[in-house]
Amino acid sequence: METGNSTARAEELKAQANEAFKAHKYAQAIDLYSQAIELNGENAVYYANRAFAHTKLEEYGSAIQDASKAIEIDPKYSKGYYRRGAAHLAMGKFKEALKDFQQVKRICPNDPDATKKLKECEKAVMKLKFEEAISLPESERCSVADSIDYHTIGRVPTQSSLLTPVAVVSAAVATVATVVKLVGPEAAAKVAMMLVVAGACWWNSGLFFGSGSRDLNLEVEPQYSGARIEGDVVTLDFVKKMMEDFKNQKSLHKRYAFQIVLQIREMLRALPSLVDINVPEGKHFTVCGDVHGQ
Repeated sequence: METGNSTARAEELKAQANEAFKAHKYAQAIDLYSQAIELNGENAVYYANRAFAHTKLEEYGSAIQDASKAIEIDPKYSKGYYRRGAAHLAMGKFKEALKDFQQVKRICPNDPDATKKLKECEKAVMKLKFEEAISLPESERCSVADSIDYHTIGRVPTQSSLLTPVAVVSAAVATVATVVKLVGPEAAAKVAMMLVVAGACWWNSGLFFGSGSRDLNLEVEPQYSGARIEGDVVTLDFVKKMMEDFKNQKSLHKRYAFQIVLQIREMLRALPSLVDINVPEGKHFTVCGDVHGQ
């Protein structure tokens, strides 16, 4: 049983935490909310507020834990569901977020922000269903990079290559039919229009025919005076020439850009995805880049 003094002290700490939060001192706010929770662990507001502070620091897992605890303490506390839904949404867990915001709408049907979040989640979930409907099995998936051969120039469609657009049209028809079942004819009509526009762009880009047919226009024009890769090896002389060209506001020919990207892709694919780094005692390891609090 919480004493009156501890409850009052917990409220003082919550007020201090709120001020720290307003000042964007989120770590300090979390510490103060934690002190308040130690004095009164049955107050859903403290957990929901701490969840909000965690979200600001992109500590979404902790935010979900705190929001879930707030809901456990008070199942009718709408902010608990809202905070958890926001964290789920930030993590891309749209189906979980949708359930939370649906609950917020049941508790607070006139909340405009909850309505906005709910529509955002519904749209994201519909997109996921659409992607699942048209996705290929993992064993059949391949990268666009696998269809590009920078050595290929000046090809025209062959009879076999024309099978690609036929297959694409068939897949588009199947996609629209699936969307009709999932979300209704109105949304399916929009999807069909998107497919028409995307198909037109794809056709004009020359990618419609795949790697064994139409030219990706990678031929190096005679008037091109920039850096050139002789053969398949990127040399130091090429890099120096390319850097000099960039300083002079010149562009690299797209054939060589394709070649560089594709060769780097092969190099990176040969490397491990995770590497253990041992930092000697007294030394430090600097991470360059934004790790988003993870």
